Order: sequence, then C-alpha cells, then structure tokens
Amino acid sequence: MEYNTQREQLKISDYGRNVVKMIDYAKRLDNREERNKMANVIIDVMAQLNPKIKERTDYKHILWDHLMMMANYDLDVDCPYDITREESENIHPHRLALHDHGIRYRHYGRALEDMIRAVADMPAGEERDLLTAQIAHTMKRQYLQWNRDTVDDALITDQLAELSGGRLQLPADFQYTDTKELLSTINSAQANKTENGTKKKKKKKKKNA
Repeated sequence: MEYNTQREQLKISDYGRNVVKMIDYAKRLDNREERNKMANVIIDVMAQLNPKIKERTDYKHILWDHLMMMANYDLDVDCPYDITREESENIHPHRLALHDHGIRYRHYGRALEDMIRAVADMPAGEERDLLTAQIAHTMKRQYLQWNRDTVDDALITDQLAELSGGRLQLPADFQYTDTKELLSTINSAQANKTENGTKKKKKKKKKNA
C-alpha cells in the first residue's frame, strides 16, 4: 500500500491529491482549448471542495492562484487573472468544514469521496463525463493499492454510483485500465520509492560516518 508519507508533499492540502491528478491530466492535453476547459472544471471542483472560500469577494482570483501554485506555474492556459508567485504563495485557503459523517470506503479516502460529490453536483455534460471517467480509473487504482489480489470492475462501477447517489454513471462501453497494467505500475512505483529510500539512507550513513 502507498502511504501519504511516501508521496510528494501537497502544496495546498485542502484540495486533496485528486485535484493534483486532475491538474497533471490537464497538463498532458495537447489542445489548448481542451486545457482551458479542464482548468475551468478544476476551478469549479476546487470551489466545491472549499466552499468557505466563496465568502471572499475575490475568491475566483484566489482559486486561480491556488491552481497555478499547485501546477508549479507550468499549466499553459488562458488565466483570467494576473498570477504572481509572491502573492500566490502568501495566500492561505480557508479551513474545510468537517463532515459529520464517516468515510464510507476508507481505501478511497475522504478527498476522493468529496470529489465524487462535487462532480455529481456539476451540470451534465462533457466535462462531468470526463471527470467521472477519471474518478473511476482513480477508484480502481486506489482499490488495488488496498487489495492487490483482485478487483471486479463492476464493483467499482457500483460503488461509484453508490457514492454519487446514482448521479454519476459510466457509459456501457467504458473500459477500465487493465488490472495487470495497473498492478505493474503500482509495484514499479513502490519499488522505485523503496530503492530511493535505501539510497538516501546509505548517503546519510556515509555523511555521518
């Protein structure tokens, strides 16, 4: 299982790792128009995940600051505001209100469940369909990190529908990433982190010797 302590530290923890994954996905889009659409979808999701920020009159500007900061200022989109590193890095998001309910599936985590609810609240359309597909792939990956023996794609589909209150549905021809391919990627990433950790320990011992 991959632990948060083994992952790269989040620049702004309030939005969770799945927003970071969405940003990484947006960076890989070749078409600028599609990147712009995705960036605006991410802004909407961030606003859903951090509703208290809407109390600020300039909350849209703040969200764009946060987005560009999390993207390491390397997201090539048409930003409606002037972004400066100094101002962005001094902006702190409001604390998220705690939910009064527990996490239904701990292997998915609260951030992913929050994102499912946020996307389910979006109007039907291409953007929501795209995010729903990304969430489904993420759910399968998270499930395999918790249980590496097997996973039933139909189970992931059912749990997505359950967590969204039936509002998020995958098309009949939707194809999940192959389980063996995902497991290979997860195992390879884990092996690399273990190897890097061992190298760091060896360097530290040599330095202290």
